[in-house]
Amino acid sequence: GSVLKGNLNTSGNVRLEGKVIGDLSSSSKVACGETSVVDGNVIAENAEIAGKVTGKVTVSELLILKSTASIHGDISTSNLIIESGANFNGACTMGKEEIVEDEDSEDEKE
Repeated sequence: GSVLKGNLNTSGNVRLEGKVIGDLSSSSKVACGETSVVDGNVIAENAEIAGKVTGKVTVSELLILKSTASIHGDISTSNLIIESGANFNGACTMGKEEIVEDEDSEDEKE
């Protein structure tokens, strides 16, 4: 039943069961429980979401959407696991950015 209005920034792990109206950011892991609601962006190294997020989700490593998750916004992540039943509406960008020039350089060497 807790509500936080404002941005939450942390360098450690964070688990959310209440509501955040603002951005949630961690340089480690973010875990959003089934009762969690985020009206803002989620930024983390790893994240496991089982609640509702309305905003952009940016995860540098692994994002797990549990079966009860509801995402209304864009996702950007390296690796993505979506359990059956999860709801996701938005665009998705996956994988680490590859440098195309390196591939061209290898072809020229041959």
